[in-house]
Amino acid sequence: MSIFSAIVVFMMIWAMVFLIGLQIGQRTQGDEGEVAPGTHASTPAHPIGVWRRMAWATAITLVLWVPLIWFITSGNLTIDDLRRFTGREVPGA
Repeated sequence: MSIFSAIVVFMMIWAMVFLIGLQIGQRTQGDEGEVAPGTHASTPAHPIGVWRRMAWATAITLVLWVPLIWFITSGNLTIDDLRRFTGREVPGA
């Protein structure tokens, strides 16, 4: 696995974790019962603390990414294993 591939895997995991983390613990104006004029009821009632959530997303991603990259680069998982898992025939096997 090249460094570029590892970075792409990190970014994909980070984006998923970040988008899930944005929804956790969020109170909307509709939940609070006070919708400001010109806004939707699903608008956050309080600031969401984006930098804190980005830091949490980075920490959680590192915990998931390091073992995944180790597992892929260790040779325990090959493309032929993935083909067998999906039920497709492996050419030449």
